[in-house]
Amino acid sequence: MPTYDYQCRDCEHVFEVFATFKQKDAGLQPECPECHSTETQQAFRSMMFIRSGDGGSVMPTPMGCGPNMGPGCC
Repeated sequence: MPTYDYQCRDCEHVFEVFATFKQKDAGLQPECPECHSTETQQAFRSMMFIRSGDGGSVMPTPMGCGPNMGPGCC
């Protein structure tokens, strides 16, 4: 079952939701587990890759939406 990240518009809490594609297509509007608001929106995460100075290893760094996610926030 796919996992989706959601963020509460009221308290800004970011949480995961497990839902089927059918549930998502039907207009999934999950309740925030912190404040129980249904004013939530899907938060999209992306990955940024940082290459070491020697051109060797590549380290994935999570980026995404949320109050503490830093630069690159949608």
